Amino acid sequence: MKFVHITFHFEYGDVIEQILDRHEIENYVRHYMCEGKDCDGKHYGTQVYPGSSTVVQAQVPDEKLNDLLGDFKTFKDQKQAHRHLEAVVLPVEKRLK
Repeated sequence: MKFVHITFHFEYGDVIEQILDRHEIENYVRHYMCEGKDCDGKHYGTQVYPGSSTVVQAQVPDEKLNDLLGDFKTFKDQKQAHRHLEAVVLPVEKRLK
């Protein structure tokens, strides 16, 4: 089991959720309209720093990880506006279910 932390611009939330659903990732949390900073600078949802980020944190079985990351990479490479997507993979040591 892996813990995948995904950040991207808020307007792509539904697309990212569709990718997770396609891979049957059932356990995730979506934090919408978060303030953050990426390669284009700060995004605080204000006139000075427009835009915001979404964070998805997902529990991903090991056998689904590579295909999921492959689809994220495909999405990221589709167009320049998707370049902000990042995914960090961490091991899950224990899980209470």
